[in-house]
Amino acid sequence: MPFLHTLIPLITFLFTVTSSTQPPYSCDSSNPHTKSLPFCNPNLPIPVRARDLVDRLTLDEKVSQLVNTAAAIPRLDIPAYEWWSEALHGVADAGYGVEFNGRIKNATSFPQVILTAASFDSKLWYRIGQVIGKEARAVYNEGQTKGMTFWAPNINVFRDPRWGRGQETPGEDPLVTGKYAVSYVRGIQGDVFEGGKLFTNGPLQASACCKHFTAYDLDHWKGINRFEFDAKVSKQDMADTYQPPFKSCIKEGRASGIMCAYNRVNGVPNCADYNLLSNIARRQWNFHGYITSDCDAVSIIHDNQKYAKSPEDAVADVLKAGMDVNCGSYLKNYTKSAIQKKKVSESQVDRALQNLFSIRIRLGLFNGNPTTLLYGNIGPDQVCTQDHQKLALEAARSGIVLLKNSAKLLPLPKTKPISLAIIGPNANSAYTLQGNYAGPPCKSITPLLALQGYTKNAVYHKGCNAVNCTSASINEAVAVAREAEYVVMFMGLDQSQEREDHDRVDLVLPGKQQSLIESVAKVARKPVVLVMICGGPVDISFAKSNPKIGSILWAGYPGEAGGIAIAEIIFGDHNPGGKLPITWYPKDFIKVPMTDMRMRADKSSGYPGRTYRFYTGKHIYEFGYGLSYSKYTYKFASVTQKKLDLSQLLTTQASENSDSVRYVSVSEMGTKLCEKAKFSATVGVSNEGEMAGKHPVLLFVKQAKIRDGHFIKQLVGFEPVALDAGERDEIEFVLNPCEHLSRANEDGLMVIEEGTRHLIVGEKEYTIDVVV
Repeated sequence: MPFLHTLIPLITFLFTVTSSTQPPYSCDSSNPHTKSLPFCNPNLPIPVRARDLVDRLTLDEKVSQLVNTAAAIPRLDIPAYEWWSEALHGVADAGYGVEFNGRIKNATSFPQVILTAASFDSKLWYRIGQVIGKEARAVYNEGQTKGMTFWAPNINVFRDPRWGRGQETPGEDPLVTGKYAVSYVRGIQGDVFEGGKLFTNGPLQASACCKHFTAYDLDHWKGINRFEFDAKVSKQDMADTYQPPFKSCIKEGRASGIMCAYNRVNGVPNCADYNLLSNIARRQWNFHGYITSDCDAVSIIHDNQKYAKSPEDAVADVLKAGMDVNCGSYLKNYTKSAIQKKKVSESQVDRALQNLFSIRIRLGLFNGNPTTLLYGNIGPDQVCTQDHQKLALEAARSGIVLLKNSAKLLPLPKTKPISLAIIGPNANSAYTLQGNYAGPPCKSITPLLALQGYTKNAVYHKGCNAVNCTSASINEAVAVAREAEYVVMFMGLDQSQEREDHDRVDLVLPGKQQSLIESVAKVARKPVVLVMICGGPVDISFAKSNPKIGSILWAGYPGEAGGIAIAEIIFGDHNPGGKLPITWYPKDFIKVPMTDMRMRADKSSGYPGRTYRFYTGKHIYEFGYGLSYSKYTYKFASVTQKKLDLSQLLTTQASENSDSVRYVSVSEMGTKLCEKAKFSATVGVSNEGEMAGKHPVLLFVKQAKIRDGHFIKQLVGFEPVALDAGERDEIEFVLNPCEHLSRANEDGLMVIEEGTRHLIVGEKEYTIDVVV
């Protein structure tokens, strides 16, 4: 990594030193007016403190706290608070809370989440969350943010490849998405990796918010927008696809915030759904935190969706449903009149404020000067540290996926001088590497600059006017390619093609990109290397089948260190090991309406289904696909069960479904029996290549007989393993039949069916018979 060692010291910190500002807080110990107030007493339980504070407020003061920009309450020395801050893949200034206008000018910018997910490394995800939480606290301690509530992670399942915000998510698999949520939330909030350090009312380093609850994955497609869309979702799909990530985020991650989504689900706006917010989240999943609307999601209930007859009705609907704070102004404008018109009671406002102030107290904002308390010693010197930047590089390295490598074109040689042509609109744009919801990065290194660190004889040509490639300088690019020994092309998408409020209408490369790629490949001396910079999948079947395109890398939006990571992989300083967290569909998939929320295929109508779990059509690349410079082999070393006889554990009789298949309900088994039924599968992994490498081992399960409505296969475990050349190791997967061998029936109940299952890792299978 010679380039990395010479470059990072030059760009480690981009701070401008100015005087620091005091962070906003309440209950100054030197203030006799507030010192004796119960809500300022850290020895009292947080619910008692929050209740005392709420009881002291006038109605007007209460109403002022129900919006993201909560007003100050001077008579109680309570400063203004901003609920909206962003930290999707690094502390960002995308919301109203954070400002990079003091001593801290930058923050570590990790890869966009879709690429980080490709590492299938939950400990890496946790470490990223830790860094983001620490840098968020540093920004607060420096007085550069008015709040410590960060509206991340985005854990909606990446259901449709056209979704502009799919890049923000951990991909299409509910298990991966849930594990990512748990790891990120524990990291940012200050919990340990295994969980359990943070209790219900424990102190928070920063507050995470799982969004967008629920079944939200359409922004703006062919005139249909997220504000008015009514997602028709079956109980079955809700139970095993849309809801599991949120359940994990709340029950295991102990997230302190939830954001309810814009859209309706089966006719009911998410933010006005009592069953969703109060019954499921709070009662069934034991959620203790605050619930915010997405921005202006309350106003659209009346203004766009016409669900509520008046603004006051909309306010009443969301408060009665269990929502606490409105990103926007609707609750500030109409809550008082809603109370006066007896649409909603003041007690509902008090309930919301109890949740809101409890979070602020947990953040340490009502315990006096926070710089003297827990997390108070985190300052500017702990932002953009070399360790943090190295972690951003590790994340980019771990996520990048090698999709093709014919005749071992990669890695390119380092032992002799080579000439290199670097072509494409994404080769020289550090901004494109960030993706959306990004803050100012610690450093800015383009792939072009990083590759030039490996060879002095490198020539660059943009190829297209922009990523949309409405015009292409094909002749000039071809001339550059002819003169070089090797050609690397940086193509794909950017935020002009996929982003919030902008879904794609096709799955092909924009404009004349394909023509440019094929023209350059045709004249190149050796097969070219194609690097795809994009979040969502693209149909590049033309490149996959073209022998003149020797290697293909998918680099997502790899963040501040992405340029270095790409160059290291191209020149062999890192062995790629990432696996796709999404299916890459053919371009004809756009015949499927984006509005169709069904996950399962329907043979009678020709509907192909969605994601690797249910999709029955052709794919360009499948979920979990990814090559390496090494060859890995797998085998089942041991499995503690060959026949899983649940009938020996059950106290009730098994039921029988319409297909005469016996089954048992997971809820009827209960937690103790589910724990008792656990078994382990140990997988041996060998690196038979000549290069050390790290990659994730993915364990799937499928049923021997796939009936209608069943998943084709399903991921049940994943774990990264690092092996030297010739080394072997073993990984133990602990499987819980209630989680890993169950499926949702049409009523949305999780059931374990009798029959044969196959555990799958690589090309190896192991058969287990389940008896109920």
